Amino acid sequence: MADEIVPDTKNWTWVLERPCLDCGYDGPAFDVAASGAALRDLGERWKQVLLREGISVRPRPNKWSALEYACHVRDVFRIFDQRLALMLIEDEPEFENWDQDKTAIEDEYQRQDPATVAAELGTAAAALAGRFDTVQPGRWDRRGLRSDGSAFTVATLSTYLMHDPVHHLWDVEA
Repeated sequence: MADEIVPDTKNWTWVLERPCLDCGYDGPAFDVAASGAALRDLGERWKQVLLREGISVRPRPNKWSALEYACHVRDVFRIFDQRLALMLIEDEPEFENWDQDKTAIEDEYQRQDPATVAAELGTAAAALAGRFDTVQPGRWDRRGLRSDGSAFTVATLSTYLMHDPVHHLWDVEA
């Protein structure tokens, strides 16, 4: 249907190798040591988005509203906090697949309260930032495995992660 969100099935790992021509995020240039600060900044920027009028209105029937994107970013922060925690305590943990589109439907992103989402997003960003702050210099190369077999280090997980909230800010501002 023309009014349904088309599930995103792209493999976005290319952001580890080259900049995103849409949003301008430059993964290869990202300093992973700045992960905590970057996440705190992104959390604040997203909280500002949630103060806007009309954020639950989809710009097109088949494109998420700013509220839905904010819910997604909140959940990305939560998922990546869990994954980073596993990477720091286990040797090569395997991450369960996360169906972001199923989560959006089941959790009714479009019906969530913006003030609650802002608080939860801020908490999730701060938690993930704090966990990245604990990464010691020799631990950035610890590995984890995505369900599709893609291997990440803590450093590449950070680089990959940062594209999501940056790109979605571009989505809601474009």
